Amino acid sequence: MAYDRYVAICFPLRYSLIVTKARCVLLTAGTWTAGFLNSLLHTVSTFSLSFCSSNRVNQYYCDIPPVVALACSSTCVAEMLVLVVGGILGIGAYLVTFISYIYIISAILRIRSAEGKRRAFSTCASHLLVVCLFYGTAIFTYVRPSSLQHTAARDRLISMLYGVITPMLNPMIYSLRNAEVKGALRRVCCGRGSPRAA
Repeated sequence: MAYDRYVAICFPLRYSLIVTKARCVLLTAGTWTAGFLNSLLHTVSTFSLSFCSSNRVNQYYCDIPPVVALACSSTCVAEMLVLVVGGILGIGAYLVTFISYIYIISAILRIRSAEGKRRAFSTCASHLLVVCLFYGTAIFTYVRPSSLQHTAARDRLISMLYGVITPMLNPMIYSLRNAEVKGALRRVCCGRGSPRAA
């Protein structure tokens, strides 16, 4: 989406030439391939660990760090793998998105009309909010040494933000661009009565 927004705002007249069906397929295939290789790498690493005591994962869902914490063999390589791969994929994807938004914001600031600036910021604001929520909690979940003092309750809360709350907020955040939804939200928040018929 960041790439789509970047092309739409920075190169609006060439959008249909740049964002072709073939390029969309390549972007999707690249994303799926990276996700598959990431999962495969962590699965192979987890199967090389020895588990000899409790098999109860102290988490809402079976995730890599809680499973690695259950191992009774050395987890140094698996923890380093989570940190390095999470850092490369998570921070790399976040930086690509962040850099694209730097270009987008600089292009928006060059727009002369106030209405044009407002519409361009409105188009990007919802996506940027979702990106910050998602990447912020994901990076905090995966890109930190396991030796840090952290509680299981705090880890569950963070994973709840990352896995449940952020996806649940997506439809609400994106629907705020709709004028009717904005009007209904203003009436609810400001306590105004229903609009009078003209």
